[in-house]
Amino acid sequence: MIRQLFILSSKGDPLLFKDFRGEAGDDVVNVFYQKVTALPGDQPPVVMAFRDLHFLHVRQGGLYWVATTTADASPFTIIEFLNRLAALVKDYCGGLSEKSVQMNFALIYELLDEVLDYGYIQTTSSDMLRNFLQSEAVSSRPFSLFDLSNVGLFGADTQQSKVAPSSAAARPIQAGREQGGRSEIFVDVVERMSVVVGSNGVLMKADVEGEIRIKCFMPSCSEIRIGLNEELSIGKSQLRGYGAAVRVDGCSFHQGVRLDEFDSHRILRLCPSQGEQTVMQYQLTDDLPTAPPFRLFPTIERDGTGRLILFLKLRCDLPPKSSAVNVCASVPVPKGAVSLSQELSSPDQSAELQSQNRAVAWQIPRLAGGTQLSALFKLDVPGLSSASMLEVGPVGLSFELPKFTATGLQIRFLRLSPVQPAPSQRWVRYVTHSDSYSIRI
Repeated sequence: MIRQLFILSSKGDPLLFKDFRGEAGDDVVNVFYQKVTALPGDQPPVVMAFRDLHFLHVRQGGLYWVATTTADASPFTIIEFLNRLAALVKDYCGGLSEKSVQMNFALIYELLDEVLDYGYIQTTSSDMLRNFLQSEAVSSRPFSLFDLSNVGLFGADTQQSKVAPSSAAARPIQAGREQGGRSEIFVDVVERMSVVVGSNGVLMKADVEGEIRIKCFMPSCSEIRIGLNEELSIGKSQLRGYGAAVRVDGCSFHQGVRLDEFDSHRILRLCPSQGEQTVMQYQLTDDLPTAPPFRLFPTIERDGTGRLILFLKLRCDLPPKSSAVNVCASVPVPKGAVSLSQELSSPDQSAELQSQNRAVAWQIPRLAGGTQLSALFKLDVPGLSSASMLEVGPVGLSFELPKFTATGLQIRFLRLSPVQPAPSQRWVRYVTHSDSYSIRI
């Protein structure tokens, strides 16, 4: 089915190559990269043809995961396999990056020998593969016994030790104690927002897609019980509880999730395998329970010297204890803008004129809830006219909202059954990303 499989960096450097049929012939790696880079745009097609070969690829972790095959193979099967292979490498190596692949090439080759036999897919189950893999992962950030940053006076835990760092789950699933291997379970509730706000500030579209992901580092865990909001309603006609309802339009579950108690108590039961898996996916359309997280107040005018004046005031409508990080507002500007002068309301902000994208990018590292920031931009645009001023906008926002979910979905509890004899830790994280957040001006 699969003739060759290789992994390339974003610059086209081959990190791994395996020929299952001994039919490599031409330099397929260079042929693939030349075809990808010759295509316009940032999203090349996942299937490309060259003579009697078909290239199928996915982008994961900034790398190209490529398989070559003939015309009689199912492209959907191979694309799904490449995604699962990337997930396996992430589980066994602790992350997806050029460095992690280079440091663990022996483990990845051993993984490919078990996953594929003469180009035919055998299994992608981490539970089965862990019985055959002998190589140990090499972590780029090894665990240090001398790291005392979370230890207080006389060995007491500090407040910082109650919160796991964002990179805590980025380690191999078979990590030993010397690599920080502990019995831990990480549960992520991740949501992506697609919002369109009109020029008058009226919400025109609001879609949310979310998922509950779990990464397990407990080889002896038999069952996990995840409790969601008791008032969670699915569909517009179903209402539960007496408090503020948490509603989603639809949801789907992993095939290993047991739903015996879901209808009555909103409890998910599963026996997770080591590694990462998506337990539940859900969506909400055109009905946010709260106001959108951001409101923009723009002013556009032309001064006496013919320069374009943009005054933007960005307000964060999150609760006061919440905040947005890595906020970037991209403002399209007229064609031909040559220079930018700026006045920002705080020193940690930055802005630049991106000539290729014809946009001004306003970067805000952190924006607390209930606060607002402003920026004044002056652009030199030769031949600025009233028609060219119509090219300004819409403003696109990208951001990350930690400890926040747009739907209000929460994890009530996370229990292990039976109770583990060894000490274990359970971590839950909430985060909302911007998928497409557009504000018309």
